Amino acid sequence: MNFEHLIQINDPENPLVDTLSRDQLWQGLLQRVENPIPFLPGLESSSILERHGNTLLRELDFGPATIQDRVTITPGTAVRFDILPSEAHAGGSLTITIEEPEPDFLFLRFAYETTLAIDPNSEDRAYIDYVKSAYHQSDVDCVRLIRMFAAGVTLQ
Repeated sequence: MNFEHLIQINDPENPLVDTLSRDQLWQGLLQRVENPIPFLPGLESSSILERHGNTLLRELDFGPATIQDRVTITPGTAVRFDILPSEAHAGGSLTITIEEPEPDFLFLRFAYETTLAIDPNSEDRAYIDYVKSAYHQSDVDCVRLIRMFAAGVTLQ
């Protein structure tokens, strides 16, 4: 299953929305790379196993399951998380890209690629709407945490 959506970060026409700079947004995404615990419910611990340039290999401990993911950073633009297939997880990826179609109009594009079947006759099909909703909520929470980080709140 492939799933993507946009979340608007800035709306210069709406004074009720706190404006983030592109750099604040980028630093928030890097925070998700370096300290994923606040961003991933159920994550008990994480460690960086390797770091080569703009690529990291991390181990994420969710208690009953431990997964590894490879994070690829495109500075100032995007972060890609590739979950390595294992007994605990079938694999998949998430790419988060900063988009700025006009000055001061910032968006985050979340693009998922999963192993869930897209065959309408597949048993997995029943879960797809649930999974999409869960991904969307997780991404809304991600933006909330980035806003908190930009405001100087320490993420635990």
